Amino acid sequence: MRAAREVFSELGYDAATFQAIAVRADLTRPAINHYFASKRVLWAEVVRQTDEAIVSAGIARAQEQTGLIGRLSAFLSAATQADVEDRAAAAFLVTSVLETQRHPELVSEEHDPLRNSRAFVTWAVNDAIARGELSDDTDVDHLVEMLVAVVWGMGFYAGFVGDRSELGAVVHKLELLLANKLWNLSE
Repeated sequence: MRAAREVFSELGYDAATFQAIAVRADLTRPAINHYFASKRVLWAEVVRQTDEAIVSAGIARAQEQTGLIGRLSAFLSAATQADVEDRAAAAFLVTSVLETQRHPELVSEEHDPLRNSRAFVTWAVNDAIARGELSDDTDVDHLVEMLVAVVWGMGFYAGFVGDRSELGAVVHKLELLLANKLWNLSE
């Protein structure tokens, strides 16, 4: 699964082959075919496992918090630091969103990281409104999309750009930004 995540992340769905995955996993191509009848079946399993390990774990950690910023921070911390040894997991999640835009047939109702993270952010924003943390006239749809863009941008950073040692500090700076404590603007 790790080799498949890496190859899909590096090459994308179209260019990834069972042969490339077999070489990375130090297996034979027939060994992979024994368990996965097609690339699409393997893709679906990688999506399921990665979504479960990262997105679902992030949502579970976030649900333990009460405020919007705390929830977003907990989600991002869990999602960007999950499986520290497997940076390809974060990269794969970002790649999977891109690939489902190119190949809508790859979207699974059950395991769609973009849909799952959007549903989580929508819940967190609506709960923040219900608790008075955000005003009743908050434009929920646009706020959710902006926050989803931030979440996936952080996923991109975690998977492709940033160093694991920097992620905690970057998430902390985002917390400060969202809490309007990052800088003081003069009037």
